Amino acid sequence: MSTTRTLYQILGVPVFQNRIYDSETSARTCPRGDIQLVQDLETGLVYNNVFHPELMDYDEGYNNEQAVSPAFRQHLQNVARIIDRNIGQKGIVEVGCGKGYFVEMLLEAGFEVTGFDPAYAGSNPRIKKRHFQPGLGIHSDGLVLRHVLEHIQDPFAFLCQLRNASGGRGKIYIEVPCFDWICEHRAWFDIFYEHVNYFRLVDFERMFGVLYEFRKSFGGQYLSIVAELGSLRPPSFTPKDKVTFPDNLAPVLPSSGTLEHSAIWGAGSKGVIFALMMERCGANPRLVIDINPAKHGKYLPATGLEISSPSEAMRQLDSKSTVYVMNGNYMAEIQEMSRYRFRYVAIDE
Repeated sequence: MSTTRTLYQILGVPVFQNRIYDSETSARTCPRGDIQLVQDLETGLVYNNVFHPELMDYDEGYNNEQAVSPAFRQHLQNVARIIDRNIGQKGIVEVGCGKGYFVEMLLEAGFEVTGFDPAYAGSNPRIKKRHFQPGLGIHSDGLVLRHVLEHIQDPFAFLCQLRNASGGRGKIYIEVPCFDWICEHRAWFDIFYEHVNYFRLVDFERMFGVLYEFRKSFGGQYLSIVAELGSLRPPSFTPKDKVTFPDNLAPVLPSSGTLEHSAIWGAGSKGVIFALMMERCGANPRLVIDINPAKHGKYLPATGLEISSPSEAMRQLDSKSTVYVMNGNYMAEIQEMSRYRFRYVAIDE
């Protein structure tokens, strides 16, 4: 008897959506993998059943920083308030802090915080370029885990390691993409290789005996919880936990042909998958745009599309152009930045 239920499959996607490349050739020949999304009928968790962790190397070339966006910075301010009222400002550890923006934001606001990430490339002494693990001699009152757990092959074992590293005590703030939102919005562009796990609120209710707070944020796309680390327990599936998954998650894309008057705005995960599916349907956008200066002049995984700055893109597009916005949360700032010149289509609405 099978212990999993298959939900969705897609082949040949890049293993990294947040790694950009220096040439079109290296981008097109990037490592690829397959996705077979299943629900485990013993734990109830949803994950990629054909994920290969040996393909993943989160080094300094990995860049998923979103804080260049005012809308995302506002989201981080909201997260800081949740941490403040549930955990306080002392003894905070952010695990997987990326480029360190949130750690530095908390420090500026008066928090006592230490960050850990082997991919960190900066010079802040409060951020350690290593994994957070037992034996470091750091006593934490609260852990922060933003958009990390979905990347970990065995999330429960990882949470147990974090609990042990923090002395078996304290609270944890966890933020992940919301799988219920993905299902409800038929968001095929939000399923990709980097994310081996997909979480619902019920998953955390089964893993933690004590939840202090839970909410959806960022237009419903994110799910966050604050839990007691000491209440961690193995999740167990019950029939009511069965995932309601769309029968057909096939992409709805523009008609085929070279789209001389179109652009993708957003060179992150959604943009990578959207561009790849467009290419497979024979529809090729003219440009990919991103506001992150670190991505300008680089190339998108799989399709090899060059990433342009907003100012460069506006010199190449005319008023008849269609801009496919990869995340509707950024629509207002994108329209303002591009002076409302184009036709805008949010793919997640």
